[in-house]
Amino acid sequence: MDKPSYEGSGLVNLMASLGRAFAAGSSHYPALDPDPDLGLEDARTVILWIIDGLGDHFLARQPASTLARDRVRGLTSVFPATTSAALTSISTGRPPRGHGVTGWFMYVHELGAVTAWLPFGPRVGKGQWSGIEPESAELLQRDPIWDRFEAETHVVQPSWLVDTPYSRGVTGRYARRHGYQGLDELREVLVRIAREPGRQRRFVYAYWPDLDTLSHQHGVDSAPVRDQFRSIDIAWQRLLDGVQGTDTVVLATADHGLIDTAPERTLYLEDHPELAEMLALPLCGEPRAAYCYLRPGTETDFQLYCRERLGAVCQVARAEELLAAGWFGPMPEHPRLRRRIGDWVLLPADGWVIKDRLVGEGRFAQVGVHGGASASEQWVPLIAARP
Repeated sequence: MDKPSYEGSGLVNLMASLGRAFAAGSSHYPALDPDPDLGLEDARTVILWIIDGLGDHFLARQPASTLARDRVRGLTSVFPATTSAALTSISTGRPPRGHGVTGWFMYVHELGAVTAWLPFGPRVGKGQWSGIEPESAELLQRDPIWDRFEAETHVVQPSWLVDTPYSRGVTGRYARRHGYQGLDELREVLVRIAREPGRQRRFVYAYWPDLDTLSHQHGVDSAPVRDQFRSIDIAWQRLLDGVQGTDTVVLATADHGLIDTAPERTLYLEDHPELAEMLALPLCGEPRAAYCYLRPGTETDFQLYCRERLGAVCQVARAEELLAAGWFGPMPEHPRLRRRIGDWVLLPADGWVIKDRLVGEGRFAQVGVHGGASASEQWVPLIAARP
């Protein structure tokens, strides 16, 4: 397993470097080490483009691409290596231990329910907790690091995403929000911001989700994913051409990579009724890193069952041990974190997942998956250019 770095080689450290470049004040976390000397301190505009799902191992298989040409180094994601945790780390500059977002599904004690964090609603059904105002909206509030930047800040997201509860919660107080439809419009928005007149420095956060979506649907090395990557690669070069002469540094990275799974590498909790009976709540977290909340008195039986029945394809670890070992990052700690990581964590082997199913849910199959600690999921590229 590849443990994420929070000491100088991870996404959190990239954000610390950006915070230092924009005079955001002191950080609990170190900047990138070694310093790749990206020219962040004196650039008029810095664009950070998050390409969801662009793993470093995948990029290495595209050596002729312009993105591979501009790759500076690899970075680790966070644990779990999943969008909700990693994007919140990017926006706040904190690891999951600090911001308290620990997976797609979280048991949120304040709501008394297992919650899908990014849609911000109950696991089953299509409602949203944002209808409970203002308390539920306050749960989403995360202090974005760019609120402290000495710069004009912009957040650029797909039009369907820009006004969701999660996006509003992490955008911050000062950032200007921009929606777009399609890669061409994303590039046009970024070029327009970089070319706006004015002396104030600018920071731009941009997000593109489609590579991840297609990887889930078709697999990491599928033809649709390769076609999508080629489109992103063209957009990257055109973006560099568009901002030429504007004193802009363009960075690209990802929240996580992915690894393929298959139906025969899926553990269904319904096939393990004895294990299911030991759980006080549905599985939380991710199919690649599942948080287990145990019923009182079942811990010994739980350990024995996992070792004897799942041990060949699934490791099990105490949540407290992972926390102490630094998987979720160093202190300071979010006050609700320990309620959001369960008692034990199931960690399926590479290419395996574990799932349960609630009333009203069908069997939800994905080819490409993430959330675990394999190198393919953990390592993402840092790409940089100053045209």
